[in-house]
Amino acid sequence: MAVSYIKRFIRLLAGLFLFALGTCFIVQADIGLAPWDAFSMGLSLATGLSFGDIVIVTGILILVVDYLMHEQLGFGTILNALLIGKFIDLLQWSGIVPRMEHLSSGIVMLLAGEIIICLATFLYVGTGLGCGPRDALMVALGKRFQEKPIGLIRGIIEGSVLLAGWLLGAKIGIGTVIAVFGIGFILQFTFKLLRFDVTSVRHESILDTLRIWKGRKDKTS
Repeated sequence: MAVSYIKRFIRLLAGLFLFALGTCFIVQADIGLAPWDAFSMGLSLATGLSFGDIVIVTGILILVVDYLMHEQLGFGTILNALLIGKFIDLLQWSGIVPRMEHLSSGIVMLLAGEIIICLATFLYVGTGLGCGPRDALMVALGKRFQEKPIGLIRGIIEGSVLLAGWLLGAKIGIGTVIAVFGIGFILQFTFKLLRFDVTSVRHESILDTLRIWKGRKDKTS
């Protein structure tokens, strides 16, 4: 049991780091940001806080909303909100991902970032320790507006944050279009290639994980 959870948490951390790396690729592509990235960049420009810190603050606020809407939160959800932003700041500080100066290289960089994010999603979602706070928000709203297609709800959320980011000065461009319309196809292809059925994953809430650990300790004591 302990070994199983250690492996799951290592996989979770690897997925969160790769998600941050993919996000850095998209930012450094410099041809337009994805909706949530645009929102975070806009707030960063407006407040002077780092991009990563904005990702963390936004994630925590969304976690609060998720909790108030009675959505299930797991250890993966919490770590998603807290760690991705710090990983992004670390990667940007290291300068390991260069900024692209031409459209062609920017498109290649952005697509690479999208692929990395899809691999990251496979890793951290596959642990069953909870989806990200933004995904949980989409699910929570989907439950409350069941007559509306989930695609419409996601579109409204991402359209709203994209508009806010643009108004705050974030860069919108062809990369934004690629990010919005390309991620779904890349995600579907990646999951099919890896034979990963995201609907088969059963996520543990924090309480579920603690109960499992407690039950294991009671059996061994």
